Amino acid sequence: MAEKKERKEIIDALNLDRAYELGAIMQYMGHHYEVEGMESAAVKDIFKKSAIDEMKHAEALAERITYLGGIPVQKPVPVKRGGDIRAMIKDDLQAEYEAIERYKEHIKLCEKYGDVTTRRLLEGILEDEEGHADIWKTLLAGK
Repeated sequence: MAEKKERKEIIDALNLDRAYELGAIMQYMGHHYEVEGMESAAVKDIFKKSAIDEMKHAEALAERITYLGGIPVQKPVPVKRGGDIRAMIKDDLQAEYEAIERYKEHIKLCEKYGDVTTRRLLEGILEDEEGHADIWKTLLAGK
């Protein structure tokens, strides 16, 4: 695997990803608790399932960070809360688009340093994030 400097760069990237995943958990669960109105039943469980997916990502990232010799962050990035159902979905879609771009960059970093295992982990998470974005995009198209 990578030299010490390269390993630190990968750990830092993974910790950034983890902070965003922790924020996503809080944002999705907040939306799950706060959503109301006649249309809320259609998305309430999607918010919760998405939060659980993000929990799995955060855990996998923490395990990899630890394996690489780092300390996983525990502080999430700021989250967006509240609003009507459409605003919540828009906020979540935007967060997913940002995650997709961030993971693509971090996959390139892993390729640069020859860290195949971390690259594969991030590719799996990227696939999940693209699936989340597709769900939110589809729901917004129907409104």
